[in-house]
Amino acid sequence: MSIPPENPANDPFHEDAAAPRNGGSPGVAGAGPRPVGIIVISLVVVVEALALLTAAGLYAIQLVSGAPVASFWGAVFTLGLLLAFSAWLFAVGHFLFRGYRWTRAAALVAQLFVLTIGVPTLTGGLPLAGLAMIVPALATIGFLFEKKVLAFASRAGGSSAAL
Repeated sequence: MSIPPENPANDPFHEDAAAPRNGGSPGVAGAGPRPVGIIVISLVVVVEALALLTAAGLYAIQLVSGAPVASFWGAVFTLGLLLAFSAWLFAVGHFLFRGYRWTRAAALVAQLFVLTIGVPTLTGGLPLAGLAMIVPALATIGFLFEKKVLAFASRAGGSSAAL
């Protein structure tokens, strides 16, 4: 015969233990409802992933069609990097939307990479393309340090919230 715990919220096997707290959704950090900043950051990161996937597709088409390259295997390696980075960004966008803590650093690094390409593009004679990279990257960086985003994206690897 087992004695039921006095506080079912502290019992991980109790059926109500997985219920959302503070108005949050099940399966995400218990820091309340999803902030707008999380949605914006996730969308920007996923759009960047789609852009890289598109670039990889165009690169593959050119590679298969026989476009001249300095090194065939170097071009294949570049294609692999484009595909890998795109997959990484899709994962970052997905897990950031779910509130995982590690994604903040990954999203910041991705935005810094975008800025290192966007600034020379802007100053190199392609202002619209440069602004299309710089503006979302700066907005994302700003949202990454917002208090509500920091509070929401605090989930570690498990199902409970962590600092």
